[in-house]
Amino acid sequence: MHDTLFLFGATGDLAQRYLFPSLLRLLGDGLLPEDFRIRALALSGHDTEAFHDILRPRLQQAMPMASQEDIASLLRRIDYRSVDLRDVDSVAAAVSDLVDRRCVSYLAIPPGLYISTCEGLAKGGALAAPARLMLEKPIGSDSESAEEIITTIGQWIDEDRVFRLDHYLGKAAVQNLIALRFGNTLLEAVWNRNYIESVHILVAESEGVDGRDAYYARSGALRDMVQSHILQLLCMVAMEPPASLEADRIRDEKVKVLRALRPLDAKHAARDSVRGRYTAGSINGQPAQAYQPPEGSDVETFAGVTAHIDNWRWSGVPFHLVTGKRLPERTTRVVVTLKPVTHWLFERPQRAQAAPNRLVFQLQPQENIELGLMSSLAGPEWGALELQPLELELSVPTGLHRRIAYERLFLDAFNGNHTLFVRDDEVRAAWAWIDSVADAWKAADLPLEPHPAGQWGPANAVDFLPQGVDAPDSGASE
Repeated sequence: MHDTLFLFGATGDLAQRYLFPSLLRLLGDGLLPEDFRIRALALSGHDTEAFHDILRPRLQQAMPMASQEDIASLLRRIDYRSVDLRDVDSVAAAVSDLVDRRCVSYLAIPPGLYISTCEGLAKGGALAAPARLMLEKPIGSDSESAEEIITTIGQWIDEDRVFRLDHYLGKAAVQNLIALRFGNTLLEAVWNRNYIESVHILVAESEGVDGRDAYYARSGALRDMVQSHILQLLCMVAMEPPASLEADRIRDEKVKVLRALRPLDAKHAARDSVRGRYTAGSINGQPAQAYQPPEGSDVETFAGVTAHIDNWRWSGVPFHLVTGKRLPERTTRVVVTLKPVTHWLFERPQRAQAAPNRLVFQLQPQENIELGLMSSLAGPEWGALELQPLELELSVPTGLHRRIAYERLFLDAFNGNHTLFVRDDEVRAAWAWIDSVADAWKAADLPLEPHPAGQWGPANAVDFLPQGVDAPDSGASE
């Protein structure tokens, strides 16, 4: 197990809110080596003591149940260096004294700084085997920039020592999709175009762009969320059974799904996609300001795309992918709608009004599985059977000590397990499809539809949303 972490971007929100608290909990549970060390690196001109003073209250806020002893133990293992990530020599000097240890470098920094930082790491000896490298998504902003990052960094470190994170893959609920799909005969039997009519994947956020204006003005919902989290969920839902749970066997099947995605054509852009941006509104009775990007930015805060997977299993099955900010609630769900029964026997309701069977995987904020069936209701006054919807809800036990995503990802990277990380060809395939959507939007001059914060996107988003959140003009949540 590797025993030294170089954490770049140590003063940033990601590191302070999630990464250091995750390390604190792993340390408290005895899952890190006794001599584990962390070097925190960022541009700010602090010394180690000043950095500890900044980090200590953030740890107490994020982990109120942590003991003062555990917090003190973590801080003793952390020293701080100020570093200019655009200066190769500055990076090299900041790490060179620890490269005799088994090092992992974590880049919680903008992707535009990846190449200069990695060149400095290489010059300082921190990418030589057996050192490892962890990269936060996104890898670039399109196919061209992603290819530059992958190719350039590949000159300094082998692919089998690179760990590209999408923190959604570290969520237990996402991993459970594999267990449910491949561990149950009931689902295995119907998981194809013969029985499934459509799939909806929704990642909704009630928060706005707040604090990420510079990044978001360049990316938007398509590049920020669809390219990463939603395509990862799509792969979990749609991939073929892997030969084993070995990392590359799973990643092989995910790449096949991404390569089978049909590029979006400009002539179908208006039919198969919608893009929007939230204006002023309210969420849970609280006012929400409009998103106002820098002048010249045309990015969307809401994106809906219907994807088609051109292979045997999914031919003809639409996958409706939706994400947005300032929506009525924070939720992530996968809704699988099955086809109607072949022969309808019942007088009530009429076949056209019968609710279809639906399987709903609720991934956050709570983890649940819901199965929508039809049940009988005797009608003695007219001697026939009437059907009514029957919802079966299976709450998933989460345990009292469930790990957050970054804890699992840290442990896997320290131990060299690639299963929950993204391979280079996976990055390339994902960007190739995202670029087709962005190019189609541009060629079709697809308009940016405004919608008030607190509503489920623009009015024409109704065809992309799963049942229950299909009234954008009402502003109501489920």
